Amino acid sequence: MSRFQIRHRDSQRADFGNYEYDILEGSRVIALYWHDFRGDEHGLIYNDGREEAWPVGRMIEFMGGGGSSQLFLTKAAQDHLATALSREQS
Repeated sequence: MSRFQIRHRDSQRADFGNYEYDILEGSRVIALYWHDFRGDEHGLIYNDGREEAWPVGRMIEFMGGGGSSQLFLTKAAQDHLATALSREQS
């Protein structure tokens, strides 16, 4: 099992609004991940308030799945989150 997971956030989305996801480490939510309705813009908002635009490049390089497929974080996303959290703890 991967260190980090992603799940769709239960929230109402306006037409053309952002999609929102919880990023979890174990059972603890560590960040909100969002992307616009086309996947052109995306970013992270960590629990400490730090915001990060365009983590690891494009949205499809950060997450996959959706629809009838299970959501997952890519290896690049997993590595990025591990590095970001290690900086937070320093």
